[in-house]
Amino acid sequence: MKKTLFLILILLTASLSYGQKKGAKKKAPAKPASTALAKADNLTAEIVKGNFYLFINNKAKKDTIGIKTVDENSLPKNCAIKGFSAKGTPLYLLTWTEEQTTKTDLKTEVRSTLFSEVYDVTTKTKLFSNQQTTTNITEKVFLDRLKNASETQEKVRREGFEFSLTPDGDIVQKNKTQQNTFTFNASEKKYVDGKTTSVAPASTPAKKKKA
Repeated sequence: MKKTLFLILILLTASLSYGQKKGAKKKAPAKPASTALAKADNLTAEIVKGNFYLFINNKAKKDTIGIKTVDENSLPKNCAIKGFSAKGTPLYLLTWTEEQTTKTDLKTEVRSTLFSEVYDVTTKTKLFSNQQTTTNITEKVFLDRLKNASETQEKVRREGFEFSLTPDGDIVQKNKTQQNTFTFNASEKKYVDGKTTSVAPASTPAKKKKA
């Protein structure tokens, strides 16, 4: 009787152990979350192992365009891919922003850079690149020599050109004093200098004289 109970106990233990192993095999590992920052048509912008890429997902294969190595302290944000046509040639505009914050006891600077890059994905070529940086500065300024009184001052510093596309696919760079226009040359497959013009400063309204 004791031998029979012992055999039954062994069989139950073996069956339970087998069932647990089988159940463990059935459980599929969780799939990693997508790292795609932006998508358009067959393109995706992704970060892989510290590198920023533009992937071209063709049916037969997956081509890659390397954008840059990224810094963990200023990862790309607000990424977007936009398709457009220039002189009948399909092109893509890739944009993203990177932010860096610098702090001291008296000053905080938040530096935001907007990147705009134009690509011909058929040749995997970067045709144009533009950076525009805006820095918001918050600073504590003392009003007396003994530093008894102070006030917080805020100002904005801008560097580079504002980037825009025309309906024809031309590129316009503009700042306070200058405007540059670049036109796509379809035969050479590149942007060429168009024209540069001066931007007149905004006129200041005349002050009214007191009577």
